[in-house]
Amino acid sequence: MTTHARPSPAGRRIPELDPAEVGRWRERGGELVELFARAREELGGVAAVRLGPRPTVLVTDPSAVRHVLALRPDRYVKRSHRARLLIGDGVLAATGDAWQRQRRLLQGRFTGPGMRRWEGRIAGAARTAAARWDAYARTGEVFDVGDEMRRFALDTIWRSLTGHPLDTGTERELAAVAAVVAALPSLPADGVRARGAVADELARIDAVAALAIDAARDGGAGPDGPGLLHVLLEAADTRPEYTDDLIRDELVTLLVAGHETTAGTLTWLHLLLDRNPEARARALAAGAPGSPERRNALQGLVHETLRFYPSAWILPRSAARDDLLAGYAVEAGTDVLVCPYLTHRDPDLWEDPERFDPARFTTPGRRPAHPGAYLPFGIGPRACLGLRFAMVESTVLLEHLLPAHTPRFRSVPTGAAYGITVRPDGPTPATLTG
Repeated sequence: MTTHARPSPAGRRIPELDPAEVGRWRERGGELVELFARAREELGGVAAVRLGPRPTVLVTDPSAVRHVLALRPDRYVKRSHRARLLIGDGVLAATGDAWQRQRRLLQGRFTGPGMRRWEGRIAGAARTAAARWDAYARTGEVFDVGDEMRRFALDTIWRSLTGHPLDTGTERELAAVAAVVAALPSLPADGVRARGAVADELARIDAVAALAIDAARDGGAGPDGPGLLHVLLEAADTRPEYTDDLIRDELVTLLVAGHETTAGTLTWLHLLLDRNPEARARALAAGAPGSPERRNALQGLVHETLRFYPSAWILPRSAARDDLLAGYAVEAGTDVLVCPYLTHRDPDLWEDPERFDPARFTTPGRRPAHPGAYLPFGIGPRACLGLRFAMVESTVLLEHLLPAHTPRFRSVPTGAAYGITVRPDGPTPATLTG
C-alpha cells in the first residue's frame, strides 16, 4: 500500500512509501539505506519517504539523477553541509558566488597539467606505505588495513598541501579529523552543542592548520616544492576574501575530502579482494608492471569498489523552486536525496549488481552508458574536484602493494556504517603474505 504526497498542478504526484513501513523501520532501528532500498524497490527511481513533517524525495533513477545534479543545479541546491562545523566555509560547504570563486581557484590544480605536480608526491607516499608493508611481512606483525589506508591517504594529501611528508606528530594530531567525521551523524542538531561535543578534536585540528599556514608563510615551500596551501596564500595577496579563517577552512576541507574517502575506498577494495581473490590475480595478469594494460585493470578494481561503496553514498539537495522531475511535481523547499549507493546496485542498470566484477569497467559495453548511472564522485558542476587525484593515488598504491603482498584478515567487519561516507563498521586486522 502506498500513499501520495500532496500534488502540484504542474505534474503527477510523487508516490510515497506507506508511513506504516516507516514506523516498522523505526521500531527495528534499521539503517536509513534499508528504508530507501525498500522505497526504490516498491515505488521506483523517484519516491517520497516521510521522515519528518514533509516527505523527502529519494532519487535513484539515472535520468532524474542527471536532472537534479547536472541539468538543474540552480533549482536543486546545497544547504548547510553536515560537516560545516569541521570544514567551515571551505569549497564543499560554500554556495553561490563564493563557491564559484573558490572552485575556480582549485579546479586547475586537479585536472590536466595541474595533476602532474602531485604525481611525484603520490609516488613518494606509496613507496613509504610499501616499505611499511614489507616490514609487516618480515615480522608477521598484525596491523589494521583501514588504519594503513588512512595513513597513506593522509600522507599523500599532506605532501600535496604542504610539500612535506607526513610526520608522526602531525599524523597523531590529525587523527582528530577521522574522529569528528565519524561523530558527525550522531552529534546534536543544535550547532553550539554539536561543536561543544567535539571541541577538543576541533582545537587539535585548528592548531595543526595554524602551524601549517604559519610555516608555509614564513618558510616557503617544503622539500617537495610548494603545495596547495601556497596557492591559497598567494590568493590572499589579491583576494581579500582569503583570510586566515578561509585558508584554514580550505585546508581542512582538502584534508577531509582528500583522505577520508580514498582511505575508505582502499579499505573496501582490500576486503572485496579478500572475498574475490581471482579479481586480484586477473588484474596482475593483465599486463607488465607499469603497463597501460595493468593500470587499466587496477583502475577497474577501484571503479568496481566505488560502485559498491561510492565516496558519498547520498547527496542532499533542496528544491529552490517548483520543478518537474521525471514528470513528477516537486515543490520549492522539498528535501531531495540523490542516492548513488542504490543507483549503483539497481538490477535494471547493472547485470548481477551484487557480484564484484571489475570487468564492467574494462570491457567496452559492459557498464551502463547513461551518465547518471555511475556517479561515485557526483556529476555536474559540484562533482568532486579530486576525482582524478583519487584515481591516480589509488592506482599508484595498488601498483606498489598488490604484486608483493596479500592481506590475510584475522577478522572482517560484519557490515557498513553509513555516515558522510560508507565505511566498514569494525576493525580490519591482518597479516601479510607474499
